Amino acid sequence: MRPHVELIDDRDLIPHIAEFQHATGSAEQRNLSYDEEDGSASLKVRFLSDWTRPAGVHSADTEWFVLSGQVTVGETALGPEGFWSAPKGVRTPALSVVAGTEILLFREGGDWGFEPADTDRDFVRADQHLVVLDTAAMPWIDVKDGSPMRFDLGGTPVPGLYIKLLHRDAETGFYTRLIKAKPGWREEPLAHHPCSEEAYCLAGGFDYNFGKMWPGTYFWRPALIRHGDFTADAEQGCTWIVRSDADLADWYTDNAKIELTGTPTNWGPDLPHTLSPRPVEPVRSRSIGQWQTPTYQ
Repeated sequence: MRPHVELIDDRDLIPHIAEFQHATGSAEQRNLSYDEEDGSASLKVRFLSDWTRPAGVHSADTEWFVLSGQVTVGETALGPEGFWSAPKGVRTPALSVVAGTEILLFREGGDWGFEPADTDRDFVRADQHLVVLDTAAMPWIDVKDGSPMRFDLGGTPVPGLYIKLLHRDAETGFYTRLIKAKPGWREEPLAHHPCSEEAYCLAGGFDYNFGKMWPGTYFWRPALIRHGDFTADAEQGCTWIVRSDADLADWYTDNAKIELTGTPTNWGPDLPHTLSPRPVEPVRSRSIGQWQTPTYQ
């Protein structure tokens, strides 16, 4: 499975040759998070030249979100905030990308495999299909009306959040959405939920127990990890693209803290050249720095 990544800045990451098959053109990717067992990944991709690929099917559920530039899916041109999603085995039309374009690319349940094809694979469910959206033209919906949260499992709508639901799998509950927090939005205390969660900050910023987010920062968090005490930027608020692998419910904890216990045998305050152990921490990048309060979780 993927390691817990929280927080990283994509500018700290080393570019690699992009993992595209049957494509013409060049591109590089920065690996935000990567499952080395099955190839699932979240990537920031920059196209170094004009780029094309024929119609075909992916080996993984695949999504693209356009950060800048232009991507054309079949006959539909997508600029910044354009989005498309194709479940595994669903035919994706021919793609073309303008040089300099940057995207977020998400793969679930498979690697970079791609095969040219004219039709869907036989295993595709009747409700699975290609989704192509100009998300910039979509309205923001108050989270109490548009949230995929499972209120029957204890989920509670939080005033001040707005959502654009981009895609949801009817069978698994896996969904992708844009979320916007109004300036100064605040939510406390820490929460955990039964699904994994990942987010990339698109605009604004906020503070929480793992640190501070700004545009270009990212996390991938496993299920049941406590997180929170959110405070959005006082002037801009915050906008993220957020993805979860199942239905969401937030379960809250007051006075959250973890402690390392045990009896020191050859370290401690009486041995001046020794240090206490630290709690297990997620992967973090250079610009984010060390987690200042790792017991607050």
